[in-house]
Amino acid sequence: MKLILLFFCLFLTTSLFAQRTGAKAEIGGMVVDSASGKPLPLASVSLMNVRDSSYIMGTVTDGDGLFQLRSVAPGNYRLLVTFLGYRNRSGLITVASDVPAINVGILRMVEQSNQLQEVVVRQESPPIRVKQDTLEFNAGSFKTQPNAAVEELLRKLPGMEVSRDGTIKAQGQTVNRVLVDGKPFFGNDPKMATRNLPADIVDKVQLYDQSSDQSQFSGIDDGNRERTINITLKGDKRKGYFGQNSLGVGTARDGEANRYQGKLNLNRFNNRGDGDAAHGPGTQISLIGQANNLNQQNFTLGAGPAQGPVFVGGPEGGVPTGSQTPTNVIEVRAGGLNYRDKWGRRAEIAASYFLNQAITTTDQQSRRTSILPGRSLTIDQQNYSQHRQLTHRFNVRLDWVLDSLTSLRLTPSLSWLTTNFTSQLSSRSTLSGLDGPGLDGPGLKGQANPLVNTGETAYGSTGNGLIGYNNLLFMRKFRREGRTLSFNLNTILGDGETQAFNGSVNTFYDSTGTNPVSNRLNQRNQQTSSNQQNTLTVSYTEPISFTQKLELRYAYSTSINQADREVADRTEATGLYDRVNVPLSNQFHNLFAFHRAGATFQTQRLRARLALGLDLQQSLLQLDNRSADTSQRRQYVNLLPNALFSYTFSGNRNLRLQYRTRLMTPSITQLQPVIDNTNPLNVRVGNPQLAPEFYNTLMLIYNASKDQGSRSFSAFASLNQSNNRMATATTISPSGVQTTQPINAGGYWSANGSMAIGRTLQPSNLGLTFTTNVSLSRAVSFINDQRNQAKNASLGQGIRLQSNFSNSLEYGLSANLMYQTAAYSLPLRPSDPNQKTAFWSQYATADLFWKLPCRFVLTSDLTYTATTGRAAGYNQQFALWNVALARQFFKGDQGELRVQVFDLLNQNRSLVRNATDTYVEDVQSRILRRYLLVSFVYNLRKFGI
Repeated sequence: MKLILLFFCLFLTTSLFAQRTGAKAEIGGMVVDSASGKPLPLASVSLMNVRDSSYIMGTVTDGDGLFQLRSVAPGNYRLLVTFLGYRNRSGLITVASDVPAINVGILRMVEQSNQLQEVVVRQESPPIRVKQDTLEFNAGSFKTQPNAAVEELLRKLPGMEVSRDGTIKAQGQTVNRVLVDGKPFFGNDPKMATRNLPADIVDKVQLYDQSSDQSQFSGIDDGNRERTINITLKGDKRKGYFGQNSLGVGTARDGEANRYQGKLNLNRFNNRGDGDAAHGPGTQISLIGQANNLNQQNFTLGAGPAQGPVFVGGPEGGVPTGSQTPTNVIEVRAGGLNYRDKWGRRAEIAASYFLNQAITTTDQQSRRTSILPGRSLTIDQQNYSQHRQLTHRFNVRLDWVLDSLTSLRLTPSLSWLTTNFTSQLSSRSTLSGLDGPGLDGPGLKGQANPLVNTGETAYGSTGNGLIGYNNLLFMRKFRREGRTLSFNLNTILGDGETQAFNGSVNTFYDSTGTNPVSNRLNQRNQQTSSNQQNTLTVSYTEPISFTQKLELRYAYSTSINQADREVADRTEATGLYDRVNVPLSNQFHNLFAFHRAGATFQTQRLRARLALGLDLQQSLLQLDNRSADTSQRRQYVNLLPNALFSYTFSGNRNLRLQYRTRLMTPSITQLQPVIDNTNPLNVRVGNPQLAPEFYNTLMLIYNASKDQGSRSFSAFASLNQSNNRMATATTISPSGVQTTQPINAGGYWSANGSMAIGRTLQPSNLGLTFTTNVSLSRAVSFINDQRNQAKNASLGQGIRLQSNFSNSLEYGLSANLMYQTAAYSLPLRPSDPNQKTAFWSQYATADLFWKLPCRFVLTSDLTYTATTGRAAGYNQQFALWNVALARQFFKGDQGELRVQVFDLLNQNRSLVRNATDTYVEDVQSRILRRYLLVSFVYNLRKFGI
């Protein structure tokens, strides 16, 4: 009997224990930085008894910031999260017996000083810190002038380059996105943040390659990364009023309009939680406006989801769009409003509207030497144009939390623009080679060779376009940590129309440069275009283990494009454009669609991350030439592998190695089989046989810092390769008329690299930065049916010395030397194996900020430029010297009366060299010269209210 009772007790105890064990739960979540949203690895997570705070269990977060506490018995607990340099975060949590898993969601940690009674203990952040794939700069370690914009701060960061037009390059790559506290500011225009926000409110500047929203949610890298800067604000600057407002008038040279400038900038930030970003952004309202004719734009002209299907160009000539050297004079009027807030507990919205009107005047002369078998064609051009553009941009981002596991992100954008373009182009072409010097030595010669043709073209166009963009992202987490499902729908809709009038007189000469024959052209060109694109991407992630994940994904996309072009010749007797020019007119539609399915395996350790993926894509390209009543239908199957390896070494060092492949589809302009004679001497025609190009890209990024950030090193390298790149085939007739058509050609590769070394020199606390940039490329093109191989190389070395030790005196010295070569395989003459040119560019700058007695401030910057190896007349040396004297007043020096002289020596110039697959070109532009400006500036600074 006692034996039976003993067995019964053992059975009961075992049953109760089994029930208790089965009732135990798992607690999981994610720890991120409150400002940037980046995961925090190695954060300490502790579970404590709520009654006596006794320790129960603990863990640390993995590389994705994720954590799991297993086998937690039912009861009440306190969850504590700690991370060095961040405020501790804790909260109560109840584990019920019927809940097997608890997801506490995203825990945002705030980087903040700790206050102990009346003593503030601050953890001094090093100047530079490496946080996994993020390079973080402490703004306080890089002093800027009072009331300077963020752009001035970026100029002083090692590895950062900011051109005169505001384009930012970091480690040799262009920065396309700038965020403020991890969120967009006035949409996706990076200049809106860097040129409108003051540097003195910035706490940190974080540089990283941001993946897509869907990739960030799934935790699996999809290879689609964008070089991004995130500006985090100081905690005490997240609540208050600030901005800079100014009004100025000045003089200009004879025959030019007087200079003027007006600027409005008002910001109201009212973050909840007493400046604590973890409690949401609160209300942020920014109102900006500007009007000037000083080439100063605090925004990107035409920035938006895309430029839209509006043709605004004219006859080819001058510097390609995107040149970082000023090549024109711009007058702007602009204004906009940005709003950001939390709506209740579940929704957060950011919206902006921006209106700008820009008048861009371009006055250029150029010399282009086009490569020919056995000779070269030298084209001298004079181009004057004026482009008027009015643009409306509207952007919204809505984040909506549906429940604790489900969220929605909606990002619509809308752009509408109208354009008016006029140009006058004069050109003169001569042949050189067999009987002339041509390309001989470092310079371009050949002025004494036979005249081939001359041209005079007057062109004018008006157009308007509307383009809409929307991205809808649905995100769902499951009870099991790491299991996610997301749907991403991306939509682009565009519509545009343009009407242009083209009048030209072109004269052609025989082989001796005599016996001219003229050809007149007077045409009207009407174009309409539209595009509709939808892409749906589905992603499912499944955790294999605590450190391993698998993503399965599928994408389907369709892109429908239409381009209708009607060209009519003018009847002189009636003055009407009533004769349709059939060879120049065309109606063309195309469809590109694809199915893509793939998977990625990712393993994550404390220091290392490895991702391997493979996609299979089946594509369809359908072309409909409705004018000729013909159609084509082509299918392509491609394997798209990708890989990522990232490793964080001890001592603030990180290495990232990435390989990806991508398929680039030709545009409808490249496909449409119609002649574009906008410039009758440089004709372009589409190629319906053009196939998508397949690219392989290998990229390496290494960042390191030591000695508390006083020494830093960063390196970037990339290699691109394609066997079917969309290149060009150029035919140059004996009369000098060039016809260019895109084709697929192999043999292309390009390599780029950059390196930045930063040092802080003690005890003077001077900042010293060395930057090195190198690029190599080989591209194949065809000229008069002969294969031409172009090799381009460049090497640049820069050095900058920046003072950081005084609030009253600040100076900087920098210099940059660049050497470039371009070589072509087509022989110039039998004695020359190839055509080659080499040239040097030298830059040196000095800037000074000096706070004088009686509240006077002197600022000055001097830039010296010298070029050699250019075409005759394009080798020049000049200095651009700007000086300003200001008197400050009001409390906190918020008011300022400023007198400034731009280009004191009256030497400012614009010199640009373009080396392409088929030609080398030197361009000189007329830009702003000396003027005097008197302005009043008021800096609003009221924080904590």
